[in-house]
Amino acid sequence: MRIIIVDDEMLARGVVREYLAEHPDVEVVAECANGFEAVKAITELAPDLVFLDIQMPKLDGFEVAELAGAKTRYIFATAFDQYAIKAFEFHALDYLLKPFSQQRFDQALAHARVNMGKGDGDGGAAVQSMVREAAGRNKPLGRVLIRDGAKVHVINSDKIEVIEAQDDYVQIRSEGKSYLKNQRMAELEEQLDPGQFLRIHRSWIVNIACVDRIEQATKDSYVAILKDGARVPVSRSGYQKIRAVIQ
Repeated sequence: MRIIIVDDEMLARGVVREYLAEHPDVEVVAECANGFEAVKAITELAPDLVFLDIQMPKLDGFEVAELAGAKTRYIFATAFDQYAIKAFEFHALDYLLKPFSQQRFDQALAHARVNMGKGDGDGGAAVQSMVREAAGRNKPLGRVLIRDGAKVHVINSDKIEVIEAQDDYVQIRSEGKSYLKNQRMAELEEQLDPGQFLRIHRSWIVNIACVDRIEQATKDSYVAILKDGARVPVSRSGYQKIRAVIQ
């Protein structure tokens, strides 16, 4: 079994490594001290199992699972038990409350061995689905996470200018750059602050603060002119909505 250990505390990683030393059939393929390192390592090394701390700077354990969780299974670890329910919403194989003993650790590893083969192909989809469901309850979204290969982009929501639907993806434009995220428009719309973002067309959401004015394009259609000069189509229903907030 190939394993990655993720924890921002060196001593905590050492404890997991020491406990794993009692199991000769496991191989620690990487240790990561933060979420960015973890996403890169999980993406590149495709481990069987990750021992994943929840509270870490920059990216927490749940965000790591969202970005890198397609096929990997997780055992979450934290010093705070209020995260337990959320961990299992992510279909975690187990949950370790720090400080944990060798016996409790061995139980979690044994549980992982039994359950890792179950569900095979849909395990990752379940993780992604539950991550997004949990994120949806934690709205409005303060930042959007986008994985680009092994790289991770963290975009503050208030820096997003416009979002365009592209099938099962959304293209997000922020500070002159565009990013593609594997998420449906309706799902992202539910997570964003409705006082800040407005869906003005079936395929477009704008940051209200970035709209300069509304212009009539043809007899029956309108466009939103953003402050950078970009033009975004406005549907009939979208026109009514944006006229209510843009004077």
